[in-house]
Amino acid sequence: MAEWAPKRFWQAASTQAVEDGFGVTLDGRPVRTPAKQPLVVPSLPLAQIIAAEWDAQDQTIRPETMPFTRSANSAIDRVAPQRSEVVDIIAAYGDADLLCYRAPQPQALVERQAAEWDPLLAWSAATLGAHLLPRVGVMHAKQPPETLAVLHDHVRGLDPFVLTALHDLVALSGSLVLGFAVLRAHVRPDEAWRLSRIDEDWQIALWGTDEEATEIIARKKTDFLHAAQFHDFCVK
Repeated sequence: MAEWAPKRFWQAASTQAVEDGFGVTLDGRPVRTPAKQPLVVPSLPLAQIIAAEWDAQDQTIRPETMPFTRSANSAIDRVAPQRSEVVDIIAAYGDADLLCYRAPQPQALVERQAAEWDPLLAWSAATLGAHLLPRVGVMHAKQPPETLAVLHDHVRGLDPFVLTALHDLVALSGSLVLGFAVLRAHVRPDEAWRLSRIDEDWQIALWGTDEEATEIIARKKTDFLHAAQFHDFCVK
């Protein structure tokens, strides 16, 4: 039996200015999130790209082809109602940031991590005021409490839409510093993804990979780059 899918029921999607931002309408009727909240976003460009996703649907609605709609729904239905919990989850990455955990060997990898990651830690100290300390090995070692407090304050200052983008940037890369570097346009998203993959790419160069792993990596990269795009549309 064919799986049921919702059908397209509208002729045209458009945007409209509303009290708290910009909404999307289908034949003049406001779009709502899965939790029945008004789909209102902080910028006109974001509303426009969401409307374009709805207009691009054919006879049946395919949510997997609507990443900006999905991210906006997440910001409204999931992040906003539990904002403090999401802030804590994201900020916690500062105490185990990928960029702080260095390989003991081989020397070439040690040098590559230092060359690529040390400048980012220096940027974090200078720009965010967060002095994260690198260490050798994978065993967790706490960062200074004052550093974690600074990072938590930076995360807490973000609205639910930017938090949604930052959550994915950080969770996919394993680095709060890289997430902030993308948000603040210090590092291009594709470069940030490459920097997050130094260890894995080193292992792949040595041992190779399989088709399934390659597909998983590609999906994660797509999601990472989408999160960066979503942020950019939120703040335009």
